[in-house]
Amino acid sequence: MRSRDWLFPLVMAFCATLPAAAGAQVLRVGSFRGVPGQFASIQAAVSAARPGDVVLIGPGDYKTDPGAITAPAGHPEFPAGVLITTPGLRLRGMDRNAVVVDGTKPGTPRCSTAPSAQNFGPAGPGGAGPTGLNGILVWKADQVSVENLTACNFLGGSGEAGNEIWWNGGAGSGQIGGHGYYGAYLSATSTFYQDESSAAQYGIFSSNWTGGTWDQVYASNFNDSGFYIGACQQICDQTMNHAWSQYNALGYSGTNSGGYLVIQNSQFDHNEDGFDTNSQNADFPPPQDGACPNNGISPITHTHSCWVFRNNYVHDSNNPNVPAAGSAAAGPVGTGMSVSGARDDTVMNNTFANNGAWGLIVVPYPDSNTQPCTGGTQAQGLCVYDEYGDAVLNNRFIHNGFFGNSTNGDIGFANTEPGPTSCFQGNSDPAGLTTSPAGLESSYPACTGQTVAPNPNPLFVQQVACDSESIQLAVLTGGQTCPPVGASYPRHGAGQPMPGLPSGLPSMARPCSGVSTDPWCSGQVFRVRGCASARPRTVMKLAVLESFRSVTTRIGRRRAVTHRARGRQAVVRVNLRGYRHRLVRVRYTENIRVHGHREHAVFTRIFQRC
Repeated sequence: MRSRDWLFPLVMAFCATLPAAAGAQVLRVGSFRGVPGQFASIQAAVSAARPGDVVLIGPGDYKTDPGAITAPAGHPEFPAGVLITTPGLRLRGMDRNAVVVDGTKPGTPRCSTAPSAQNFGPAGPGGAGPTGLNGILVWKADQVSVENLTACNFLGGSGEAGNEIWWNGGAGSGQIGGHGYYGAYLSATSTFYQDESSAAQYGIFSSNWTGGTWDQVYASNFNDSGFYIGACQQICDQTMNHAWSQYNALGYSGTNSGGYLVIQNSQFDHNEDGFDTNSQNADFPPPQDGACPNNGISPITHTHSCWVFRNNYVHDSNNPNVPAAGSAAAGPVGTGMSVSGARDDTVMNNTFANNGAWGLIVVPYPDSNTQPCTGGTQAQGLCVYDEYGDAVLNNRFIHNGFFGNSTNGDIGFANTEPGPTSCFQGNSDPAGLTTSPAGLESSYPACTGQTVAPNPNPLFVQQVACDSESIQLAVLTGGQTCPPVGASYPRHGAGQPMPGLPSGLPSMARPCSGVSTDPWCSGQVFRVRGCASARPRTVMKLAVLESFRSVTTRIGRRRAVTHRARGRQAVVRVNLRGYRHRLVRVRYTENIRVHGHREHAVFTRIFQRC
């Protein structure tokens, strides 16, 4: 880990509260408290923005016009309702629960469940079915923030689609194409399910990216995972904080996501498999390895493990009736967390409760994609990624394993190759810790790096294969998917209920925080650096499609003075002569014309007399 990598999430969170950069525009979409913005559509505002600009979105249901669907240049496989290619852009809703970026057709109810309301995207090439749609797609644009809104019903199809909010640095390229992001107070869901070919796939998604933070985020009803971080070349440098994931095949999925990555203070419940990090011969390069880059030391673990899952609540992961497709469908029902072929990860200080199969499993990942077998071991027609060097420390387990099959319980562990030892220490269950193999904490008490013999634990692996219906896992135990007797796990039902968003998801308390003065965000007070002359000069600039009518200034209780102003820039001087106080407050009122409407914005500058 580089010496200051741990600072990145803190810096991004701090920057989200800073004022917009000098010269940055504030572009407004829709209306807010009766005050109209300059744009009717989000895409129009985003397309007009320059690096560093802020796009504010007023409450409303923002549909995707089928005629306005766009995609990154040269990449029609990524169709999007809102495409962002401008670095440094800040996209922010004024109310998380009332600003909805909606994949359903114009003229239909918000996030409609009706089949006739769904937009399945443009026709695929060569007669392929509809491509599906992505919601907000950030394409290779560094340091873009998306905040305080909801995205729904962007469905999958024949293209790379079905993702509600996606920071995409070049999916499938094998390269890092994006650096830095911030996502906060975001909700992602789908209310519609017809079949897996059109089901929404991911809620909030980062791929081929390094550096970023998600905070106060929610995702539900996806057939792969609510949250995904992958293909980040063991230099993820990302943090997920205060997340909540429900009713997905996987609450979280992270393929080959290593280096510095922290998931903390989050909740995963009512998923098929609560949380899954894995190695896989895809989203290159494998394997998933949480070791600190450059042999560094984590400030959290104080070891060489920089991938950390801590202070989370993982419970009730027993839901077979969720959308599920591909390898995500093989997530073992009733499992709180799966560490699959993953290496050098730390799972610490979490609570795993009411998971019917296992609270936590640490297992190999056998991939049927063997062309070529990158970073794994080719064996029995599979590319096998074994786990090693993982630390499971000081977690609390409550009422897990109640499906009652052999080996079901709090923790299950197996590996197939000799390697650096994993370790299990300080874990507890008020009813007594149950592990497979038995006595796991006494057998593997410390991660010393010492090479140990494999423990294939075939009975446990066979139970996991039976639960997940994984033929590949069954190969590791002789080819039998389920034991002849004594195995019973929930199977996928005929219907997939799609619960709505929970009420009361927190919205930003101050959506105008860090935003320059404009008709929606008014009343800021700025202290001018240095001392002012007797007639200080103030330059004011407006955003596109706004123009000045005049500027009014008032000093204390003095009579207001109106200054003539036209166009998008105004230069105003005030007279500070005769004031006894060293600090002088001047109130500015910008009188603005926007599309024929008259609006105003107010700010105060505090000058220090020389």
